[in-house]
Formats: sequence, structure tokens, C-alpha cells
Amino acid sequence: MRSHLLNDTTAEQYRRSVIEGVERVAAKIATTDRPFTGVTVDALSPRIDEIDLDRPLHDTAAVLDELEDVYLRDAVYFHHPRYLAHLNCPVVIPAVLGEAVLSAVNSSLDTWDQSAGGTLIERKLIDWTTARIGLGPAADGVFTSGGTQSNLQALLLAREEAKAESLADLRIFASEVSHFSVKKSAKLLGLGPDAVVSVPVGHDKRMQTVALARELERCVGDGLVPMAVVATAGTTDFGSIDPLPEIAGLCEQYGVWMHVDAAYGCGLLASLKYRDRAAGIERADSVTVDYHKAFFQPVSSSAVLVRDAATLRHATYHAEYLNPRRMVQERIPNQVDKSLQTTRRFDALKLWMTLRVMGADGVGELFDEVCDLAAEGWRLLAADPRFDVVVEPSLSTLVFRYIPAAVTDPAEIDRANLYARKALFASGDAVVAGTKVAGRHYLKFTLLNPETTTADIAAVLDLIAGHAEQYLGDSLDRAS
Repeated sequence: MRSHLLNDTTAEQYRRSVIEGVERVAAKIATTDRPFTGVTVDALSPRIDEIDLDRPLHDTAAVLDELEDVYLRDAVYFHHPRYLAHLNCPVVIPAVLGEAVLSAVNSSLDTWDQSAGGTLIERKLIDWTTARIGLGPAADGVFTSGGTQSNLQALLLAREEAKAESLADLRIFASEVSHFSVKKSAKLLGLGPDAVVSVPVGHDKRMQTVALARELERCVGDGLVPMAVVATAGTTDFGSIDPLPEIAGLCEQYGVWMHVDAAYGCGLLASLKYRDRAAGIERADSVTVDYHKAFFQPVSSSAVLVRDAATLRHATYHAEYLNPRRMVQERIPNQVDKSLQTTRRFDALKLWMTLRVMGADGVGELFDEVCDLAAEGWRLLAADPRFDVVVEPSLSTLVFRYIPAAVTDPAEIDRANLYARKALFASGDAVVAGTKVAGRHYLKFTLLNPETTTADIAAVLDLIAGHAEQYLGDSLDRAS
């Protein structure tokens, strides 16, 4: 079985195998005419269950044929312009090339003696990102697996910097539409069930700073310790951006760590048109960015950045076999000193390849296109009496729901919208997401594909309305 190990004697086999796989994927992408086939769990599960993993096929072409049947044919394809659901982006080719390189070389980014130049490339990209944010000369950071891990690490640092006598006294403040990972992180960090204070948002889905000020004052008055304020630059549901300058002022007034979750909104860092929407982010103590959302990178590619590199010491542990203390004196750079992870992929290479081929302006142009598209989509929805749209987009998300002319029961309207989403997914013609607003079911477009057009949006809205009307018609027939 040594013939399957990648080394100097098998380099040609590696080349042929990868080319064969790339050709299969390229052919699939070139001929995919809708984002999903509509396959069901019940239909796909038996095909996978019947595969005996203890009986290998011993042939790459046969395995690729099998993969076509159990995965490629029915995968959800984010590159298709009518995939409008979650924060999944189509990927740029230089990043995919980077993925191929990093997987083959297989560097581990924990220590210098496992990655060499990879360490320096990651550090260069961290410096580039902190400069784009404006965090200052003492800033630093590290790549992570995604926004949830980045938020966890940022709040870990905030917890340690708070220096509270009891974890039960610590409080985190986040808007009511912030990412669920804030509450999850609080639990993982050993904080109490009341640790996360939910701050109301206005009609624009942005944190109300008057309410934040009131909660901070109450916290201090009750003898508790405000540990962190999590401001969001691009909420998952609405793409809304909290008022960062005002929040920064309150954090400075109360001496509270300010974390900005810009997993989605980090695309503004490269934007040529909308960079000012992230004003105030430069005053944060830590920032989460997800390149695999707004920079068109393959999953995973994220980072947590901090204003003061010294705070990363809270994630540092030394092991004699890995990163002994003497390496610090010898000025050997080990990224494990900054990370919650030990073994870690060279995900930074994908962004490096992207910037070296396309440049930051190239990424920014793509992000600006989807923001422009969302603005056009909002105008379509606002002018269409069939739909209620929640808020004008700050980034590229639209939240709306179908409102039938002849039905007034909110629960029945909820069921019609849920049915429309499920029926659309089952058809494979388009994929949209859903959420709740004030307890009612809404639909969501997350527009991250510059190839999507207003015609695509209009067509999907017609499909949604058609499915909802079919449900309501059938419901009326059943009732009669």
C-alpha cells in the first residue's frame, strides 16, 4: 500500500489522480443548472449505507464514479446564482489552487519546525488584516477554523483581562440578534446562565446604545463586572451593523473589552464603496473575521485579531516536545503560542494566493457587487405588494415574507412561508433560508454571489409566491 503515499516515487500518480478528480468536479460545475437536485434524506441514505468501507474499490476512477452517485450529483452548489440561503459564498479560483497546494504539502501551522515559511505567511496576513482594521502597531492575531472559534477565543481573552474574583459576577453584553456563539462561548468559558445580557435592537436591527448604557450602569450598580460588549458588524439574520463608534465610547467609559464580530461584515475591509460602514471597528479590543464568507474563500478561513498582542498570552501553554520556553528567547515564531488549536491547517495560504493574484481591490469589487445587488433586491421587495420586507440592507441580506391578499391569520401566513421554502428546496430550483422575526416565520436571501442578478431574485420571488399560493389554495380546499 506504499504506492498510495505521496512522495518522490508517486508524484506522477498524484498528478494523474488530482487531474482526474479536478476534471470530474469541473465537468459537474460546468453542467450544473440548479443549486440542488432536491434529493431527500430517505433517498440518499440507503445509497451510502450500502457501501462497505472494508471492501475498497482499489481504483480511483471507480471511486470517483461512486462519489458522483453519493455526493457530487446531489451536492448543494453555492456557485449557482440561485443559491440564496446561508452565509456560503462561491469561491475564487486562486483560493482553490491554494487549497490544493496546502493539502498536498500538509504543513501544520502550530510550530516553525512544521511549517517554516507558512508561519511567516500567516503572520504577514494577520498584519495585513489588522492594518486594514486599524488596530495599531501592537496588534496581532491568529487564523482559526471559523467565527465561532474566533468569538470563543476573543471572549476567553476578555474573561482573563476582566480579572473578576468570581466567574459568576461576569457579564457579556450583546444585541438580541447577535450570533448564538456568544451564548455558547459563555457556557464553554464557565460563566453562569445569566452571563449574557441581551440588548434590544431598533427597527433597523442595530443595538440600541441607550439600552446598552442602561445595562452597563445597572451591571456596575449591582456590583457585577462587565466583561465584554460584543458588537456585530453584519448580523447573520439581517446583515445589520451595530453603531460601533457609540459602543466604543461606552466601552471606554466603563473600561470594558469591546469585541466586534465581523465574521460577515469583514468584506467591508476590502470594499471600495462601503468601507465607512465599518467605522469604529478600529477601536475594538478584538475582532472576528471570516474570510470564507466575505472574501470568497473555501471553508475554513477565519481569524481572531487583537489590539494588544500581549493579551494572546492567555492562550499560551508550553510543552517541551513542541514549543519549549527557550524558543521565545531564541525568537523562533510558533503560532501555537497564540491559538486554541495545536495541529492547524495552513488555511492562510488560500487568502495569500487570492491577494497575490486578484489583489484586495478585486475582492472588494466582488463584495461591493453583492451589496449593490441587495439594495436592488430591497427595492424590488419594497415595491411588490406580495411581500413584507423587514429592513433595508446594510450588507447583502434580505429578510422578507409572503403576505397573501386574502389571508389575515398570521399563523396561516407562517405555514404558507414555511411550505414555500420547503417546496422550493425540494424542487431544487433555488435555495433560500428562513428565520423568525417577532415570533413570525420569515424567509431570507443571503446574497454572496456576484453572478446572481435581479432577474434571478425576481424569478425566485415568483416561485416563492407560487408555492405559497398553492399551499393556501390546498388549505382552503381542505377546509371546505
